[in-house]
Amino acid sequence: MNALHQYLFDTYRAARLGEPLPPEPGTRDVAVLRAVRDRRRFERVVAGRLAHGTVRAALRRRLRPTA
Repeated sequence: MNALHQYLFDTYRAARLGEPLPPEPGTRDVAVLRAVRDRRRFERVVAGRLAHGTVRAALRRRLRPTA
């Protein structure tokens, strides 16, 4: 069963029981991704590390020409 099937079952059940309909699949995906990103940034700051630019900095260190 995929998310659409589960949504249809939940919608049918909610309609029969008079409950509010569940949110459609994928409606909160962007909000969840932003929350995860913000949490990771917060944890990095609390740990005393840079909150942003870490990937670019790592690539810059890795690709730096050795002379």
